[in-house]
Parts: sequence; structure tokens; C-alpha cells
Amino acid sequence: MIRMALGILSFQTLYVSREQSNCPLISDMIRIDKKLKELEVLKDTTGAMSLEYGKRMVIQRAGSRLDDLKIDDFAEIVDYDPLKRIMLVIGRNEPCVEAPVHWIIHHARDDVNAILQLNGEKTIERFSKRFPTTEKTFPQGTLELAKESLKTLRKSKNIILKDVGVLFVGADLKEVEDSVLKNIEEST
Repeated sequence: MIRMALGILSFQTLYVSREQSNCPLISDMIRIDKKLKELEVLKDTTGAMSLEYGKRMVIQRAGSRLDDLKIDDFAEIVDYDPLKRIMLVIGRNEPCVEAPVHWIIHHARDDVNAILQLNGEKTIERFSKRFPTTEKTFPQGTLELAKESLKTLRKSKNIILKDVGVLFVGADLKEVEDSVLKNIEEST
């Protein structure tokens, strides 16, 4: 199936398998999701959480809610070709529109194995004075947004995607979780 992101061809999904991902770290992603929901971090926001899993990436499916993730809300990306915009997937559903950008960041940076993206105006406002911001605005899921993100990630592990949201990256889920919680506490 072909995904459209704001009128732009985002990616084409080809399924390697329709089985549910068996990544053992999905339960940790769900635990973090529940903790952030309890702290009302996910209120009035959308976004995506991803994790590098070997040479693959686990990310939530399109249409899933960041504040109510379940085990079947994840897709496992086996491979992605950003030039051909073809994504090979294990799972029952298509990955979310943020998947291409997350894939490129995971594979471009050895120090990034976990990403949490929180989208929304209120989230951007909350962190606008704390984190560097990408210079230009690009549609979600595009190669241009990935390049712009990587450029800004040279300055900080937490950045604002102009007119999109906030990106927290880390070596593992614990680092991302700690960063989000620390910055939420300091911004209140």
C-alpha cells in the first residue's frame, strides 16, 4: 500500500510477513508509554516511538495512539530504501508516517537506538527555549525532514522539528525516558 503524507508520496509498504513482531523490547516501549500517559506528558500530542532492533526497527503502526499502545500496535521494519521509498515490514499494519525519518536517523547515527517524537503545538511551545530547532519545515516522513533532523541533531540529542514536534533520541529506551522526564520536570 502507498502512504500519503500531506499530499506527498511517503513510502510503499511491502510485507515480508503479516505476523506480529516478536521483538522482546516492545513491552518496555509500552511501559514507557504508560508512564508518560500517567504523567500527562502525552496529553494533546501525537507522535511516534521507535527502537532499533539489530538491523531492524520497531515503530508503532499508522493510526495507533501514542497514549494507548498495545503489543499489536507495532510494526517491525526489516529494510527501507529512502530513494525508492519502499519499506519492507513484518506486522499486521502499516508503520506510521514518521517511520522513514526514524529509520534514517537510526541508521545514520550509531549512538541512536531509541527515538520518541512528540508532535503538537503545545509540545513545541513547552520546549522552544530548551532545544535547537530545525531551520526549515518539511512534511513528515520525507527524506528532507530526515536530513534536516540529522543536521540539527549534531547540536543536541533533543531537538524541535519546526512546525512538527519534539524529537528525543538516545542510546536506549532508558536514556530517552530519563531525558523526557528530566526536561518535562525542568520545563514546568
